[in-house]
Amino acid sequence: MRLWSLHPRYLDTKGLLALWREGLLAQAVLLGRTRGYRHHPQLVRFRTASDPVAAIGAYLREVVEEAAKRGYRFDQQRIVGPGGAAPLTVNVGQLEFEWHHLMAKLARRSPRWAQQWLQVALPDPHPLFQVIPGPREEWEKGFEGA
Repeated sequence: MRLWSLHPRYLDTKGLLALWREGLLAQAVLLGRTRGYRHHPQLVRFRTASDPVAAIGAYLREVVEEAAKRGYRFDQQRIVGPGGAAPLTVNVGQLEFEWHHLMAKLARRSPRWAQQWLQVALPDPHPLFQVIPGPREEWEKGFEGA
């Protein structure tokens, strides 16, 4: 599961579709509707939100909006909860880590898509997130304090 902190516009089609599926899975976990993935580290930041279901709902609404801009129709009715949520934070080090991770994936999977983003040093975050100073998040897989 990868719930990107960066704006969904940077994802290729395959990545956007995966984000939608994984976001819906995260929503099911936060609602207690599945037994799998309950301890997945990507859910830490949503669980710490004042309203985790509203937070994942706001996250998913942005994914739906990006999909619509590309002509895709994701079923917005699958999103549970109220319309808005308080912003979450993401460390700049996390955003940098995810950016390098995504660009490596895109270089292999969608080189043409990656080409358009080569000049981006630091991507915009997903609109749910406010960027703050700090290293990669401790919940990130393989975190070693750097």
